Amino acid sequence: MKLSKRSLYIIVVIVATIAVDQISKVLVRNNIQPRTEIHPGERISLIGDAFIMMNVENSGAFLGMGSDLNPTLRIILLLILPILVLGFVLRYILKDKSLDNWSLFAFASIIGGGVANVYDRIVYGSVTDFFFIDLGGMFRTGIFNMADLSVTTGMIILVFVSFGKKK
Repeated sequence: MKLSKRSLYIIVVIVATIAVDQISKVLVRNNIQPRTEIHPGERISLIGDAFIMMNVENSGAFLGMGSDLNPTLRIILLLILPILVLGFVLRYILKDKSLDNWSLFAFASIIGGGVANVYDRIVYGSVTDFFFIDLGGMFRTGIFNMADLSVTTGMIILVFVSFGKKK
């Protein structure tokens, strides 16, 4: 089976997104002492107090939401549902030939980030988060990882692309 340039582009973006995320998480797990209930963990300042790295294992979803759910519901909401949605989105972008390159990149980034975090939940039982941004209280993030950044970037690109399209 011969892959089209378009399909190859989608696969490369997804695989690159997963690879960057997984490599960054391996580096964090191997080099930064994790935060636990009894230990605050290591904090590495990248840019003063504005951009910090740490190692936090997140058993929930975005910002830890869902970590209190019972195990069955957590499997459904954090593993099964995301896998179904990611599969649906992949099928959609492979079939819809009218999507522009920015939209393909955005959707592929979302899929790659989603797959990377689902992989962590399956293999490790949690997702490794490690970046934190605090711009003096004006703008402050939760603790996130490269997969989260890929998903967020993809969503922002889709918003801009949708505003740029003529109705």
